[in-house]
Amino acid sequence: MAAAGWPLSSSVADLLPASLSLTLLLASLVVVVVLGAAAFFFEHIRKIGCTHSLERTEVSAAFFEDPNSLNKVRCPSIYDPAEKYISLIIPAYNEEHRLPEALTETLNYLKQRSAVEKSFTYEVLIVDDGSTDHTSKVAFEFVRKHKIDNVRVLLLGRNHGKGEAVRKGMLHSRGELLLMLDADGATKVTDLEKLEAQVRALAKKAESSLAPSNSPSQRLSDAEIAVFGSRAHLEKQALTTRKWYRNFLMKGFHLVVLLTAGPGIRDTQCGFKMFTRAAARKLFTNIRLKRWCFDVELVYLCKHLRIPMAEVSVNWTEIPGSKVRMTSILHMVFELLLIKVGYGLSIWKIYS
Repeated sequence: MAAAGWPLSSSVADLLPASLSLTLLLASLVVVVVLGAAAFFFEHIRKIGCTHSLERTEVSAAFFEDPNSLNKVRCPSIYDPAEKYISLIIPAYNEEHRLPEALTETLNYLKQRSAVEKSFTYEVLIVDDGSTDHTSKVAFEFVRKHKIDNVRVLLLGRNHGKGEAVRKGMLHSRGELLLMLDADGATKVTDLEKLEAQVRALAKKAESSLAPSNSPSQRLSDAEIAVFGSRAHLEKQALTTRKWYRNFLMKGFHLVVLLTAGPGIRDTQCGFKMFTRAAARKLFTNIRLKRWCFDVELVYLCKHLRIPMAEVSVNWTEIPGSKVRMTSILHMVFELLLIKVGYGLSIWKIYS
């Protein structure tokens, strides 16, 4: 029977036009490629979720090195009570040239303010994201000068991405308020006062709406608030100075961000953001993305965890040496798709 059936199938193939046979072959190949890509994509999302579950439950063995005493200092946890008023988290990858000026300006401001306000205690946490230059050497020079209680360096060993560097820094900081800022000093550190004022305003508003007038006031670290620095007011100026294709890519990226995280924050990518300790605890124990679009994920998580958000205009100067490339845009779009699918299909759980 099998032998009798073979000529029949062969004759049917002979009856099909060559163009139709080629079309069917190409269509089959497309289906196989699409299904394979989809399988890879969903497996990638699943692996990210599994890695996150392990990271949430692991006991950190991280420590800070004190170059003065040569002792190892235990890393604090975001679950510990606050020991400082503010922590500044600076992710750094191959920043040996831009970091010194930014750190000098930052520490000068912090020292001057702490001399005037005795309650203003601070720490600067530099997270070296696997740099291959002398970033860690530069950072440790500041630890020697300003002591490990005020300046600390966390070494990640290998490059993970800015999102992971910020996450690690947040989870091992001691402040009531936690500020992330870029290593290039593009935003003036004095603008933290604008974000700080907005945090206090939102905390006061939340307290007055929830607590009776005779109840004890809530600690600032216990309020759940996120305030985002913004360069949106500089957009018109940027449009006139950038090349047309960069403007096109920027507008397209903003549209995809809007479709992913929804409206509310116009500039998600500004590297100047402040969180209360309670908000950071929820956000950075949930965050999955490790590279470009963790900022968008933060906005998404704030909305789903009902953490009040605000956007505050900050001064910003473009500093030479940006690590964003054309290929970075494609990676960003891929990560935005991960957010949409991972959370949209409940593959990634949000822990409150």
